[in-house]
Amino acid sequence: MTKILILLISLTLTSCFQKTKTDIDNNTLYHPLSGEVSTLDPANSYDVISAAVVYQSLEPLYQYHYLKRPYTLEPLLAKEMPKVEQNGLRYIIPLKKNIQYHDDPAFGGKPRFVKAQDFITQIKRLAFIPNASNGWWLFDGKIKGINEFRDKVGMDLNKLYTTPIEGVKALDDHTLQIDLSEPYPQMTVALAMSFTAPVPEEVVRKYENKLSDKMIGTGPFMLEKWNRLSGITLVKNPNYHESLYPTQGDRLAHSRGMLQDAGKKLPFLDKIEFKIMKESQTRWLNFLSKKVHILKNIPKDNYQNAVTPQGSLSKDLRERGIQLQAFPTLTYWWLSFNMKDSIFSKNKNLRLAVAHAFDFDRHIELFTNKIGQKANSIYPPGVPGYYPNANLPYKYDLKKAKEYLKAAGYPNGKGLPEISFDVRGTSAQNRQLGEFLKSQMEKVGIPIKVTTNTFPDFLEKAKKGELEFWQDGWTLDYPDAQNVLQLLLRKNFVPGPNVTYYHNPKFEKLFDELKFLPEGKRKWDLMKEMEDVVNNDLPWVMQYYARNYVLFHGNLKNFRHSDLIYNNMKYLKLEKR
Repeated sequence: MTKILILLISLTLTSCFQKTKTDIDNNTLYHPLSGEVSTLDPANSYDVISAAVVYQSLEPLYQYHYLKRPYTLEPLLAKEMPKVEQNGLRYIIPLKKNIQYHDDPAFGGKPRFVKAQDFITQIKRLAFIPNASNGWWLFDGKIKGINEFRDKVGMDLNKLYTTPIEGVKALDDHTLQIDLSEPYPQMTVALAMSFTAPVPEEVVRKYENKLSDKMIGTGPFMLEKWNRLSGITLVKNPNYHESLYPTQGDRLAHSRGMLQDAGKKLPFLDKIEFKIMKESQTRWLNFLSKKVHILKNIPKDNYQNAVTPQGSLSKDLRERGIQLQAFPTLTYWWLSFNMKDSIFSKNKNLRLAVAHAFDFDRHIELFTNKIGQKANSIYPPGVPGYYPNANLPYKYDLKKAKEYLKAAGYPNGKGLPEISFDVRGTSAQNRQLGEFLKSQMEKVGIPIKVTTNTFPDFLEKAKKGELEFWQDGWTLDYPDAQNVLQLLLRKNFVPGPNVTYYHNPKFEKLFDELKFLPEGKRKWDLMKEMEDVVNNDLPWVMQYYARNYVLFHGNLKNFRHSDLIYNNMKYLKLEKR
């Protein structure tokens, strides 16, 4: 009996040791996702959940330097920064050589290397009407002949292959030339977005342009498997082109010791496991039990146990080897109205009633752990021209809300039909947000029906213009007012980013001047004038600017959160615990 007991103990200890050793040796980053990945197609991948995955596999021409602030663009697939000619109308871009794609049956068992034509193929896909690309706004009317290409090709996929775009040429396999119809100061920034990652024509042909579940890029990680309900697995690309950890950084990077791997070959990880965990408590518990390495949003119920009133990490978490990064973000939130086909579209007083019935401070307290900063502008902090002392033309005031509701023709809500408020997911927090808004509106007599959606379903409704009233948000692609204002342009009606269908001719005219201007007084004056137009029309009710606390385990090295840098996982390194 004693020998059996000793044997069982020995086996148990051996099993535990082996499990720990496997966990150490697998060099796998476990990363939670708060919802489903909507698509892997670079023509349409635009939400932050999909971006977290796509940018690890698909690479555009340029990227942001990982350790420099202010943000600085640098070549990625491009050999160097573009040569700009003809007063900003021509971009000549030399490409790196011997950049190999991930292996795929589309290549017939042979290695396939990046060519200039692959960028042209993807630009065509952005313009191709059946793709209903979220990235079309980047080049709509900007590249010479691209709109004529879009009209000529129409719905015919075969014509996509054979029809050229006047302003995009491959001078040779490793030189891309882009001619613009008008100066576009943000052109290089656009070429740093995954929308413009190259796609070989062979891939488009083999899969008949259906790439929502394909991810054949040049990046440091390759798609191994995707379960839409549970998550995505990426593995290290054995043929990844030479890419080295930065040798320079800003003062903060130096103070955090983030240059210890300077000059080393990337990536460091062997695998990334993205796990779908919709509930914040699930993510929290998995983080504490070391089943995921990063936690980007601390649940409100656990916030006081994680962060002290002074904003530092709690003693308990410090003793667990957990680290904290606090930072402002380029993400912000508002309430949106359908301005084309809803009860709100021709009733500004009803929109004003909603704006005055919403308790912004209470919302921030309940749903951001008091971290969110109450919005005072349609521009977020970090955008040049943002004015810290700006004021919005509404605030929480139930008396005024009732007055506006009466002026709208619905005294105390009498005769007002039920309004659908769509939430962005099925998690408890999304449901709670819906119920919070419903209770707010009911205080003045506005009847609300909360409609739940999966995140992909919500995005699909937005893309089809089927939303009536909802919470919307935006993470800036680059810190420029134009990236905010383009959300309200007529030409960007869905499937573009103008999901509210807002349109004002004066706004459009002012934008036509602003888009050519460098930062400076004239541009900032136009920003203020355009903001006044928007606030007068009220398609949005601004809520808050996100600020965030990110937790991560101490064995994760080189982590630095950013709202602009999505391809960060190639820089991350796991040390043995």
